[in-house]
Amino acid sequence: MNKIIIDPVTRIEGHLKIEVSVENGEVKDAKSSGMLFRGIEFILQGRDPRDAQMLTERICGVCPTSHSIAAALNLDSAFGISDKIPDNGRIMRNLILGAAHIADHILHFYHLSALDYLDITKVASYDGSDAVLSSLRNFAERGKLGPFIPRYEGDYRLSDEITLNVIAHYIEALTMRRKAQKMVSIFGGKMPHNMGVIPGGVTMVPTTDKIISFIWRLNELRDFINTIYLPDVLAIAEAYSDYFEIGVGCRNLLSYGSYDLDGKESDLTKRQRLFKQGTVSIDLNFNKLDITQISEEVKYSWYESGSAETEPKFGKEGAYSWIKAPRYGGKVYEVGPLARMMTNYVNGDPRIKELADPILSRFKAEPKNLFSVLGRHIARAVETKYIADSMQDWLLQLKPGESSYVDYIIPDDSIGVGLIEAARGALGHWIEIKDKKIANYQCVVPSTWNLSPRDDSGQPGPVEQALIGTKIKDESNPFEVVRIVRSFDPCIACAVHCIKM
Repeated sequence: MNKIIIDPVTRIEGHLKIEVSVENGEVKDAKSSGMLFRGIEFILQGRDPRDAQMLTERICGVCPTSHSIAAALNLDSAFGISDKIPDNGRIMRNLILGAAHIADHILHFYHLSALDYLDITKVASYDGSDAVLSSLRNFAERGKLGPFIPRYEGDYRLSDEITLNVIAHYIEALTMRRKAQKMVSIFGGKMPHNMGVIPGGVTMVPTTDKIISFIWRLNELRDFINTIYLPDVLAIAEAYSDYFEIGVGCRNLLSYGSYDLDGKESDLTKRQRLFKQGTVSIDLNFNKLDITQISEEVKYSWYESGSAETEPKFGKEGAYSWIKAPRYGGKVYEVGPLARMMTNYVNGDPRIKELADPILSRFKAEPKNLFSVLGRHIARAVETKYIADSMQDWLLQLKPGESSYVDYIIPDDSIGVGLIEAARGALGHWIEIKDKKIANYQCVVPSTWNLSPRDDSGQPGPVEQALIGTKIKDESNPFEVVRIVRSFDPCIACAVHCIKM
């Protein structure tokens, strides 16, 4: 049995090591190792609870907005004001988060994943008038095609025309992502690490000018999503339809739900949200969310185990990752856009079914086929459209000049929980307050779920399971491995936090 070690996996956020054992061209075993240590939770202990709002955003520069919303919901809960946030504050939080998710999904497809399916050398023979492609041709002629190369080379199947179009869209997507980031700053103050989302709502009072500025950019993005992003994803799916059977994973999905449609319910597991809360299995069985079923295990992680306190212990026998192993009811669950889409799909969301069913029909596929590499890419694209379309309606619900914030008193002692969906999946923040200070803060993030090592029972994590069984054509060029891993959109800076219980 041969071992393939990819360390680090490139075109993701953070430092991830993937090790697979291959026998007769098939992956028999896999290990996912987070090779980065951070300890935001330690930093928060003893501080004013409101510091969590600003500091947890610094967990990651790619997805800080999701942490800002999770922290705000967490503090709302601890301060006893979860059901008192003004509608303007609730809606602007949705708009800020939605803009960040659009930017994140565009980034993931064009700048992190699509290159796995594109023969970039095609630009060397381009003879058209497109300025972007002509510029890339000049670089290719001089042998300077970074950051596109070096990389593992794949089994490229797209036509020259489609390949060149998607390469050109790579550059256009940079502009589109910038517009989405600007939308975050319109109501959030700046990006990254917005200052507008706070406990009690949002600092910004909506104005007609800001609403117009936001919707103008949103319409540009909606056009890009409809005419470029979705068609590009489907074009790749047409050429790589076998990837509906590759990278299936653990066959269980988990969603916390996201985008509050009514803020009058203080229990976030029961709140009405655009994306529903719950779990879905590959046979489409749905169950409601019960956060008491969440646990984190550390037998194969570089932390002390069997103790009331979780302390770092690098070099622990048998361990191989700084990432922990979250489990739900003792089982392995995948989180992310696929989980959100499928949770809504099995609950009969008419808009999701309207978007997903024609795609399934086009590829003669069943919903279970979405549990795959292609399913994850399609789910992100469908979700991006669904969010962008919903944001247009939310903008019209804002009431210019009216309050977007409610005041509060920091309690002497309290606990709180904030549940939201980051672009990469289920994100939870928990807090314990004693004597008006943070006694304990805990973040369980999407990539901790997806990139986890084995748990105490020896069950491989979602990415590990997605890799096991994969056929490898050339062990010296294992492009199949990175295609599977990148379909999860790993964020290792988020995933490796040390938790002191």
